[in-house]
Amino acid sequence: MPTATNVFITMDDGVRLAATTYTPDGDGRWPVILEALPYRKDDITASYRPEYERLAEAGYVVCRVDIRGTGSSEGLATDEYTEREHQDLEAVIDWLATREWSSGSVGMYGTSYSGFNSLQMAARRPPALKAIVSIFASDDRYQDDVHYFGGARKQLDLLDYPMYMVAMNALPPVPAVYGEGWRELWEERIEEHEPWELNWFEHQTWDPYWQHGSILGDHGEVVAATMLVAGWADSYRGVALRAMEGLRCPKRLLLGPWGHVATDTGIPGPNLDLVTEMLRWWDRWLKGVDNGVDRDPPITLFVRRPTKPEPDLPLHRGEWRFEESWPLARGKELPLSLTQAATPASQGESPDELSIRGDVGWTAWISCAGAMPWGQPQDQRPDEAYSLVYDWEPLEEDLEILGSPRLEVTVRSSVPVAYISAKVCDVHPDGTSQLVVRGLLNLTHRESRSEPLPLEPGKDYAVTIQLETTSWIFEPGHRIRLDLAGADWPNAWAPPYPGTLTIDRADATLVLPVVTGPSPVTTKPQPAPPTREASSRKSSKGNTTDGITWKIEHDVLARETRAEAGSRGTTEAEGDRPRFSEIYGGTVGVSTEDPGRAWVEARGSFTIEYPEATISVEARHRIVSDSEAYDITIELDAAENGEPRRSRRWQRRIPRELA
Repeated sequence: MPTATNVFITMDDGVRLAATTYTPDGDGRWPVILEALPYRKDDITASYRPEYERLAEAGYVVCRVDIRGTGSSEGLATDEYTEREHQDLEAVIDWLATREWSSGSVGMYGTSYSGFNSLQMAARRPPALKAIVSIFASDDRYQDDVHYFGGARKQLDLLDYPMYMVAMNALPPVPAVYGEGWRELWEERIEEHEPWELNWFEHQTWDPYWQHGSILGDHGEVVAATMLVAGWADSYRGVALRAMEGLRCPKRLLLGPWGHVATDTGIPGPNLDLVTEMLRWWDRWLKGVDNGVDRDPPITLFVRRPTKPEPDLPLHRGEWRFEESWPLARGKELPLSLTQAATPASQGESPDELSIRGDVGWTAWISCAGAMPWGQPQDQRPDEAYSLVYDWEPLEEDLEILGSPRLEVTVRSSVPVAYISAKVCDVHPDGTSQLVVRGLLNLTHRESRSEPLPLEPGKDYAVTIQLETTSWIFEPGHRIRLDLAGADWPNAWAPPYPGTLTIDRADATLVLPVVTGPSPVTTKPQPAPPTREASSRKSSKGNTTDGITWKIEHDVLARETRAEAGSRGTTEAEGDRPRFSEIYGGTVGVSTEDPGRAWVEARGSFTIEYPEATISVEARHRIVSDSEAYDITIELDAAENGEPRRSRRWQRRIPRELA
C-alpha cells in the first residue's frame, strides 16, 4: 500500500504550499505525477485519494498540491491561473524532480482546473516536466470555459462555480494538517478575499486577462508529451482538434461521448477506465517503456449517432474509431444553402424576420453537461416555436460530420447590440429534434472579440458564426435542421435589447465538415472497461437522485421565464477525512418582453466537522441586469460551532460592454 505523507513546500517569498505525496512501497527512484488544484485535498476532494494510490501502486510518486491560498496552503487565492500560481508550480516541479526518491522526470495531469494548468505549465517548459494528461480543459479561457460564449456572458454557470469558489476560498486550512495558527490564517483569508467573479465581469472581451493562461496559438511551445481527453457533451472540447493540428510534441487525443464528468462513471456512456489509458502514456514518457503507445494512431474518438434525447441519457449510440491525424485527408466541406431548405409557411418569403426573445434556448440547457443538474439537451421543438427553422430533405444514406460547422449569413438588426444563436439539429423520423451542435455570436464581435463594434440598425452585415466542435452521423430518413434565434438562454445571458433580426435566406449557407469514406485505420479501439459502476441512478419516478433540482418555470403574468437548478449532499467521515455537507444552486430569470432584464440568485455553502471545530461558510450573490449594466451584490458569512464569525459584502455596478 502506498505511503501518504503531508508536506509543506516553501516558495521563494516564504509562503508554504500544502502537499500530499503518495509513495510506492519499497526503495527506489520513481517518476512523479503532479496534480495542483484549489479544491482542498484533505476534505472537499479527499475522495480523489484512491486514484492517487492506484497510480502510486503502478510505480509513481503522486503529489497533490493545494494552490496558494486554498486548502491548507498559505498565501491568498486572488484568481484562477495567476502568474504567481505558475511561478509556484514551476518551483513545485523543480522540488519534486530533486527529491532523493525522484527519478527527475515529472508529469502533470488533472480534470478541468488541473487540466488547464497542466497545459499552461507545459507551454512554460519547466525542464523536468516531461509529459502531461489534460482532461476536460481548454486552450481558450475566454470562449471555452465557464465565463463567456460567443462574446456573451454565460448565465447558468453562475449558479455553481462562482459561489462554490467564494465559499471554498473562505474556509480555513485544515486544522490537523496546518497546525497552530489555523484560525489566524482563516481570518486573514476572509478579510483579504475578493470574489473571483468580479474580475470575470470586469473583463468582457478577449483581452490580456483571458489571454494569460490560454495557449491558443501557442501549441508549438509545448514540448512535453501531451495527451488530451475531451467529451462531446463538454463545452471545453474545442482544444481537442485544434491542438492535434498545432502540437509538435508527441501527442494523443481520447475523445468520448462524456460530459464534464469522470469517464468511468459519468453520463452519457459508453464509459472507460481512464487510469489504464493514462498509465500507458506515463509509462512511455516518464519511464521510457516501449509499450507502443507512440506508434498507435494518435486519435481515438467516439463517433455519435442519433439517440433519443434525455436530460440524463445514460448511453449514446455510436462507435469507437482511430484516426491518423487532423485535419482528415478525407474531410471536405458541404455547403447547404438556406434557399434549398424548407421553412414553415409562417416564415413566408425571404428575407426572414425574427423577434428577439430572451428565453429561447432552455431545451438546449447548458453547453457544458456534467453531473446533475447540469444535464443534457432535450427535444428542441419547444424552442423552435420562437426560432427561424430550416430543414433540408431527408437523407438517403449516412452523412458523417466531424469538426466545427459554420454559418455564413447576412443579417440586419434593429438594435445596436444583438446575438445570433445557431443550432444544428437531427430531426428523427418521428419529428424529435435532437441538438447536435450549437454556436453563438454576439454580433458586435463580428470583426474582433477584442474590440467589439456596435451595429448600425438597419444595415446589412455579412458574418460568420463558428459552431462548436462535434461528431455526428445523420442516418437515412433523418433531416438536418438549422435553428436560428436571438438568444441561447440560460446557457448565455440574454442580449440587452428587444428588437428584430432579419436574415437574408438567399445569402446564407450552413457549411458542414463532412467525412468521406472509412478511416484508413481498420483496427478498432478497445478501451479499458470501467472498474466502477456508472452513475446514472434514477428514483422510482424516473427522476434523478435526491438532492438535485432542475426546473423550468414560465410565469405567464409576470412575462418571465425562470430556471432553477442545484444540488446538495453530505459526505460522511472516513479515516482522517471529516464529515462535510455542501449546497449550491439557485435561480436564473429573464423577461420574455425585455431580454435586457435578467437576473441570477445563487448560493454556495459548506459545513465541515473537524475534531477541533465545526466550520460553516455560505456565499450568496444576486446579479441583476438592465440594458446598460450588471448590478452585482455578493455576501459571505462564516461561522464556527454555530456562532457567527465574520461577514462580508461586495457591491458593484459593471457596465455591459456591448454585451
